[in-house]
Amino acid sequence: MTAPVIGFAGLTHLGLNMAAASAARGFKVVGYQDDPAGVDAINAGHLPVAEPDLDDMIARNRERLTFTSDDTKLADCDIVYISVDVPTDDNGQSDLAPITGIIATTERAMSDDALLIVLCQVPPGFTRTLGRDPARLYYQVETLIFGRAVERAMHPERFIVGCAKPDAAIDPRLENYLGAFDCPILPMRYESAELAKISINMCLVASVGVANTMAEVCEHVGADWSEIIPALRLDARIGPKSYIAPGLGLAGGNLERDLATVIGLADRHATDAGIVHAWLANSRHRKDWCYRTLKQAVLDTKPDATIGLLGLAYKENTHSTKNAASLALLSHLDARWVTAHDPQVRAANILPELRQAETALDACDGADAVVIVTPWPLYREIDPEELARRMRGRTLIDPYGLIPRAGAIAAGLDHHMLGTAPTRAEAC
Repeated sequence: MTAPVIGFAGLTHLGLNMAAASAARGFKVVGYQDDPAGVDAINAGHLPVAEPDLDDMIARNRERLTFTSDDTKLADCDIVYISVDVPTDDNGQSDLAPITGIIATTERAMSDDALLIVLCQVPPGFTRTLGRDPARLYYQVETLIFGRAVERAMHPERFIVGCAKPDAAIDPRLENYLGAFDCPILPMRYESAELAKISINMCLVASVGVANTMAEVCEHVGADWSEIIPALRLDARIGPKSYIAPGLGLAGGNLERDLATVIGLADRHATDAGIVHAWLANSRHRKDWCYRTLKQAVLDTKPDATIGLLGLAYKENTHSTKNAASLALLSHLDARWVTAHDPQVRAANILPELRQAETALDACDGADAVVIVTPWPLYREIDPEELARRMRGRTLIDPYGLIPRAGAIAAGLDHHMLGTAPTRAEAC
């Protein structure tokens, strides 16, 4: 069989990574977006998203990749994925209009015989409402993780494929394409696949909730959550990859969207979503951990303290600030007293009065306290002695423990970290 040509309608974070991975697996790929300037930028090598190895993978496979704003190019494809973002509001509610719009455009351009596959995060029942011949209509679960998108696209654990008739054979073109990734393929009805994505995220949120709840207990009873984590990862019922590292609440938008979807389904069908409301309350509480710690350590006695803020993105290796802990912290502070640094996010895009430092240490110059909100790898390279020399105060709020505690204490800094009581230099 001739290898199918794969199309991606939507050059989003998801679409770009999947397009690059498909080309790397040997397929010709057409990436379409109704944005000539954006497509020109991509063709010039200026990607709209930051993702480790993505630029290099696109460059290595450029001869198999076509990026275009001409929708007629989709007529060359055997399979077209709908890969646009689903906007959400502050409550996690989805706006499905961009999906329905791009589906209409794509169906007008693509061959009648080609397969259309919805790759976006949609509520259960969405795919079955589309008018396309069910034999040429699929839903596929995406499991994008910002910062690890290339790895996930190249080496998926499995493919979850929603079909009209899960007992029927998958179209051979799709089987050919998915088979190139050498992982299990799990066909199921549309609604099951759509709900499988939400169920995965529910399990992840449950783990996050457990970790954050127990890590906070550790901070008050003399325990250290980092000592407990290895014991949990060796438990086969929990597993080595479980989400049990403590964090600063849910962020990024995807998990929050699924929780909002489940609450909506529960309201509609009179099922219980009390646990989902509890997860959201837990997330909101945890998101203010940096502010509570800063207030107790510094602001209660020095309200006009100057703050060095390291990290604005909601996680490392991404430019996204959707529901970021940095925004929660800044909502409590006077931005005029804050100097921020982030490798991907410009401070002026967050607040006009927020000062931007060119380097991480520059953000710490004269600071009464430094808060490392985003665990960017480069912050692990900060020399605690140099950090202490740059600062005016002694408070280092380092939720993820990027600066070794022993080094921070030796440099004379009070070290505050998630999951364990603070260690003060003067007490050591």
